[in-house]
Amino acid sequence: MKAHAMNRRYLLLSFLLGACSLAPDYQRPAMETPAAYKETGDWQTAAQSFAPPEQWWQVFGDPVLNDLQEQLVIDNQNIKLAEAQYRAARAAVDSARAGFFPTLGVNAAASRGARDGGSPANLYTLSAQAGWEVDLWGKVRSGADSATAQAEAAEAQVGAAQLSAQALLAQTYFQLRAAEAQAALYARNVAAYERFLQLTQNRRDTGVASSLDVAQAETQLNSARSQYSEAKLQRAQYEHALATLLGKPPAALTLPAADRLAEVPPAPTLLPSTTLERRYDIYAAERQVAAANARIGVARAAWFPVLNLSASGGYSNNAIANLISLPNRFWSIGPALAATLFDGGARSAAIEQAYAGVDQAAATYRQTVLTAFQEVEDNLAAARLLAEEADSQNAALAAARKAREIAENQYRAGIIAALNVITAQTSELSAENATLSLWSRRMTAAVQLLKNTGGRPLADEAAQ
Repeated sequence: MKAHAMNRRYLLLSFLLGACSLAPDYQRPAMETPAAYKETGDWQTAAQSFAPPEQWWQVFGDPVLNDLQEQLVIDNQNIKLAEAQYRAARAAVDSARAGFFPTLGVNAAASRGARDGGSPANLYTLSAQAGWEVDLWGKVRSGADSATAQAEAAEAQVGAAQLSAQALLAQTYFQLRAAEAQAALYARNVAAYERFLQLTQNRRDTGVASSLDVAQAETQLNSARSQYSEAKLQRAQYEHALATLLGKPPAALTLPAADRLAEVPPAPTLLPSTTLERRYDIYAAERQVAAANARIGVARAAWFPVLNLSASGGYSNNAIANLISLPNRFWSIGPALAATLFDGGARSAAIEQAYAGVDQAAATYRQTVLTAFQEVEDNLAAARLLAEEADSQNAALAAARKAREIAENQYRAGIIAALNVITAQTSELSAENATLSLWSRRMTAAVQLLKNTGGRPLADEAAQ
C-alpha cells in the first residue's frame, strides 16, 4: 500500500511539473510596416483597400482561363508535392505528441541453457512492460509546439504552391494569347505584302518600278513569313507548357483561338498591412520562427534530469505448462531519475544552435516581408507606367497606320518609290508588335500584382 501511495504522489508531481516549458515566450519578429505603398500614386480612384477574391483570375473575364484554373488544382504536380509535404509535417506532429503518452509492450520468449555446469533447462517467459518519460521540463511539449508550427508553415506552403501555379498558368495563358495575336498579325501582313509584291511586279512589267523595288518587296514578304512561323512556334510551346502545368501530356490539350484579347484590369488600391495578412510566404516564414523558438525549450530541457516511470510484470517458468499461474508471476514498478553530468559542452552548443536558429528564421521572415513589399511596389509601378506607355504606343500605332495608308496611295499614284511604302509598312508592323508586347507585359504585371496580394483569406487571420 505504501508503494502504491508513493507512486501516486510521483504521478501527481509529474503532472504538476509537466506544465512547465523552458522555451522563451514567443513574439513575432518586429517589422516596421509603411502606412502606404510608394508606387500607388494619385492615379487611382478607389478609396478602399483591395482584397483579391479567392478566384482572383476571374477579374480577367476569360471563361477559357477560368476552366483551365479549375483543372489546375486537380493534377498539378507541384501542388501535389506540397500537399504530400504537409501530410508528412502533420504526421511529424502526431509523432511528437506521442511523447505525452506512455508506451506499452508485450514479450514472449523461450530459451534453453545451463549455468555453472548444471543440466540444460528450458525457460519460458510471458511479460508486459509500460514506460513513461514524464515531461517535467516541457521537452515533449516544446517538441510538439515546434512540429505544430512547422506543420502550419507546410500548410501555408500548399497555398503558396497553388497560388504560384495559378499565377504561372495565367501568365502562360496570356503569353499564348499574345503569341496567337502576333501570329494573326503576321498572317494579315503576309497577305498585304503579297498584294504589294504583286502590285510592284505589275508596275515593273509596265516600266514604272524597278527590279530593286521587287526585290525589296520580296525581302519584306519572306521576312514576314519567317516571323509568322516563329509566332506560331511560340504559341505551340506555350500550349505545351499549359498542358504540363495541368498535369497532362501536350497532346491532351488543344486551345481554340480567341476572338479578342482580354482587357487589362485596373490596378487596385492596396494597404501594406493587408499584404502582410494575406501572403502565404510571410505566414510560413513567421511559423518557422515560432518553430525555432520552441526548439530552444527542447535544448534547454537537456540540462535537467529525466524522470521515467516504468512497470513490468509477467510469468516465467521452466515448463510451458501452467506458465500463467500465481507462483510463476513476477512484477516491478517504480520511478527512475537520470541526468547527464558531463557532455563536453554538447548541451551548451545545442542551446546556442537553437538561438542561432531563431535569429536565422527571424532574418528570413524579415527578408520575406521586405521582398513582398518590393514585389508589390514593382508591379504597382509596372501597372501604372505601362498603362501610360500603352497610351503613347496606341497613338504611335495610329500614326504609323495612317502613314502607311498615305504611302500606299502615293505609291499607286506614282508620287513616291516603293522603298517609302516598305518603310511605312515596317514601321506599322513594328508599332503593332510593340502594342502586343505591351499588352502582354501589362497582363503579366496584373497577374503578378494579384499574386503578390493573394493568399489566405483575411478571415483566417481573425480565426487565429
